[in-house]
Amino acid sequence: MSSGHSIRLAFTMISRQSWAGGYNYQRNLFAALCQHCAGEITPVVFAGERDDVSDLEALGRIPGVETLRSSAFDRGALRSIAPICFGQDFAAASEFRRKQIDAVFESARFFGWSSCYPSIAWIPDMQHLELPHLFSRRARSRREVGFRLQIMSGRTIMLSSESAERDCLKSYPNAKGRTAVVKFASEPAPELLRVDPIEVARKYNLPPNYFYLPNQFWRHKNHQVVIDALALLLNRGKRVVVVASGAPDPNEPQLVDKIMQQVVDRGLEQEFRYLGMIPLAEVYALLRVSAALLNPSRFEGWSTTVEEAKSFGVPMVLSSIDVHREQAGGKAEYFDVDDPSSLADHLLKVSQNSEPTIRNLLPDVHARVASFASDFVATVQCARQRCGRAT
Repeated sequence: MSSGHSIRLAFTMISRQSWAGGYNYQRNLFAALCQHCAGEITPVVFAGERDDVSDLEALGRIPGVETLRSSAFDRGALRSIAPICFGQDFAAASEFRRKQIDAVFESARFFGWSSCYPSIAWIPDMQHLELPHLFSRRARSRREVGFRLQIMSGRTIMLSSESAERDCLKSYPNAKGRTAVVKFASEPAPELLRVDPIEVARKYNLPPNYFYLPNQFWRHKNHQVVIDALALLLNRGKRVVVVASGAPDPNEPQLVDKIMQQVVDRGLEQEFRYLGMIPLAEVYALLRVSAALLNPSRFEGWSTTVEEAKSFGVPMVLSSIDVHREQAGGKAEYFDVDDPSSLADHLLKVSQNSEPTIRNLLPDVHARVASFASDFVATVQCARQRCGRAT
């Protein structure tokens, strides 16, 4: 183990293609640690040989971040069995020793109940319990077993909202006393804000007044209510444009095709524009000139898109789930997840009151991100202290 002041914390890379929100979370976290808690934590990112090299290289360009590719971190059934049967992922542990790791951050990856490393398990949400019908039996069981193993193994459980912490303690009371809430905050890197938002909107032939929905096409993201709301508005003779971006769900890739077929069948090709997966700099550009961020999700742990809209002062139209109310407070228009009529009313009202503008980062962003970084460092230090390895 390293004896220096900086805690060498292992992360496994989250693919942007499979979970853009998770990838952006890591990217923003590393930048926040560098800017606000320099020298406290050294992120060491481990990626598999089959992972996207460009994703890893982008993380490696953040000051203070180290990266490593190894087949020990390729996903696979055999890889997930060893930590359960034998108590350790021996191949991963070997790489951790080689990089002098002090602690491990687990995200959808369990490294074993007898791991010698202090470990923080990030549980973004309890969606498999709240919306079980959206998971296959195998996927639901895998999440449930994984969470229970992490809790039984004494991990510090990190959650991204008070709402998620309540859900966690309700479902897993044995985690009591070992949970920590670390609320994500977003401050995009300067190089991601250099593109001209007007030029990006022009590139995609967008009108000056549109709503932006940058959620990936997963079923719980609830694009259906948006299609229904736009159809209601069209029937009233009102035209509102929603621009969507994001990758299809790798577990249900046909969903995006079904949604887009509805768009065609209901004559909404001009009202609902799907751009696919676009560069992150363009995501921020389109957000900055939109009339409002739209997030109709049925479930979130802590919405990355909402946090990014807050950073720029972009108006928001959000589903009225608990975490959205916690995250945005009263600074949003809320609608029920199954009420397209209410959503249609909000979209019409906001669009009529919107004036085209390019928004820049708000002055309070710096303090919010500093708090995020500080809370994360405190959680890691607490996990080490619980294992008798205080810094």
